[in-house]
Amino acid sequence: MKTFSRVCYRFLYFWVKLIYRKYTVEGIENLPDEPCIVAGNHSQTHGPLSCELYFPDDKGIWAASEMFELKKVPAYAFKDFWSDKPKWTHWFFKLLSYLIAPLAVLLFNNAHTIAVYRGQKIMNTMKTTVSRMEEGANIVIFPEHDEPYNHILQGFQEGFVDVARLYCRRSGKGVCFVPMYVCPTLRKLYILEPIAFDPTAPIQEERKRICAYLMASISAKADSLPLHATFGYRKSLNAYNRPLEEKPNEEAGR
Repeated sequence: MKTFSRVCYRFLYFWVKLIYRKYTVEGIENLPDEPCIVAGNHSQTHGPLSCELYFPDDKGIWAASEMFELKKVPAYAFKDFWSDKPKWTHWFFKLLSYLIAPLAVLLFNNAHTIAVYRGQKIMNTMKTTVSRMEEGANIVIFPEHDEPYNHILQGFQEGFVDVARLYCRRSGKGVCFVPMYVCPTLRKLYILEPIAFDPTAPIQEERKRICAYLMASISAKADSLPLHATFGYRKSLNAYNRPLEEKPNEEAGR
């Protein structure tokens, strides 16, 4: 059964990569030689999808644990993807959430993903993540949540920084966090300069310091690029990388 599931995934992977927009990766030289933690803007589905297809080398991409379990996909998918749709369309999207459940389970259980649990089971996520890093994989995380930050990003949840402390303890090695700007409009992944985790500092301070650096770096990179449409954490947050001074041409739009 696992072999059949894997074959189906490879078949879908081939067609998605053929059809989906091709991304180029800039700044690969910013990836450290040792395994690192890459944090980027979610860009709706574009962040995880573009990284699954184009992020270099071995990786483990954090994804909500609900998307790995058939019974949990419908409720999670509707709430996260479609709950802000007009109420008169909810019946359709609830139906759609059930229809996509088998496909979601197939994809998430075969892609380069790591299930992210909440509550007491979060340690399962942490241990799996550290194990993947010890195998040489870079970890890709999209930590935005429903808290405003600026016109580019929503605020970052800070708990993912704790992975670095656990990795340092188990491996005896240092670890860097690498900011990444996902830009669907320009079809690029921008990998930016890393920041080193300090295992001797209080973890509360490191969470804030690391996240502040990551968000500032991503925002600065977005602001430095030609005018383009951004894909917000949610569709209602779509905007441009800086205030519009003139009507954007077709290349700046989607």
